[in-house]
Amino acid sequence: MNGHNKNDRKNNRSNGLPIGLGIGIAIGTAVGAATRNIGTWLPVGLCIGLALAPALGHKEDDGNGLGDEQ
Repeated sequence: MNGHNKNDRKNNRSNGLPIGLGIGIAIGTAVGAATRNIGTWLPVGLCIGLALAPALGHKEDDGNGLGDEQ
């Protein structure tokens, strides 16, 4: 046993997806309102948010070379 249980991993997950989606919705809504074409820009903003999510949710490596597989 390595001292880590299922609840520790669950609590340590980063929350990049909701933050990315929120940013994407905000960008899509702002551009859509400015261009009066929200039907096109809202899904584009969602795609931008999904693309940003992995970058926003990236956890720093602790230097042991194992990554998240401890």
